[in-house]
Amino acid sequence: MDHDTQTIGRPTSAWIAFGYLSFGISIAMVGGGILFLPLDWWVKGYFAMGVLLLVQSCFALAKNMRDIHEAGRFINRIETARTEKLLSGA
Repeated sequence: MDHDTQTIGRPTSAWIAFGYLSFGISIAMVGGGILFLPLDWWVKGYFAMGVLLLVQSCFALAKNMRDIHEAGRFINRIETARTEKLLSGA
């Protein structure tokens, strides 16, 4: 069976919960670390904005990579169907 036509199982609810929990804990730890830094408030704000922009760009990059991968799978399925149609003589 072709790899592009295989179905991929959904992750378990435990794995999804782990992902959300670890993300929340890591954001809380970084936020707490910034909050308790012995610096002026404007420096803490700068660090906090940097962390928020980093997280946002990670989400955007992951979505773009997934979209490119999904588009490639769709194009491969179309090409496979065309090839099979040509080979079958229909």
